[in-house]
Parts: sequence; structure tokens; C-alpha cells
Amino acid sequence: MKIKTKNIDVNGIKFYIEKDGKEIARAYLYLMYNDLHDKPFGLLEDVFVEESLRGQGIGTELLNEVLGEARKRCYKLICTSRYSRPRVHSLYEKLGFKDHGKEFRMDF
Repeated sequence: MKIKTKNIDVNGIKFYIEKDGKEIARAYLYLMYNDLHDKPFGLLEDVFVEESLRGQGIGTELLNEVLGEARKRCYKLICTSRYSRPRVHSLYEKLGFKDHGKEFRMDF
């Protein structure tokens, strides 16, 4: 048995907010395709709000924009978050995400 490979398309969109010419918030939406679905699935990655501006609704506003785009393009959206981020987990749950499992990671 031989393992074959096939290139697949992946696209990404960066959403960000600037204040006084400085990026204060960002999130990436990656659109990944597989042979099982007609639409891609979305991966939400690298969500960030400047620490001094957290708790002001900026992250919610940013993520609502990402969610709107993902709803148009994707059949599902996934994201990951470290255990040490309960405030982020609360925000994700408030926006409708469900805790669906664990993330396993290997850094290179």
C-alpha cells in the first residue's frame, strides 16, 4: 500500500482594528477544504486584543465580523484556546461556540 498526497487549497482572511495607526485587535479566519464537504471549514486563529483595551467589547465586535464571514463561507468553524484563558472561553461560549474537545499540539 502506497500513501499518496494531493495539494489542497487554503485561504486566509485577517480581520483587524487599528487605533491611531496601531493594530489593537486581530483575528485570522482560515478556510480549509477537504473532499468530504462542498464548503470549507473555518479555523479561527490568533485572536488578540491589546491588553489595556480588553473588556470593552472590541473582541466581541471583531469576532462577530469573523463569524458573519464564516457563516457565509463555511460549514463549521473551529477554534482552540489554552486552558489558562477562562475569559476567552467565556467570550467564545457567549458567541455560541461549544466546548467540543481537546487540542493536541506539537511544536516544531
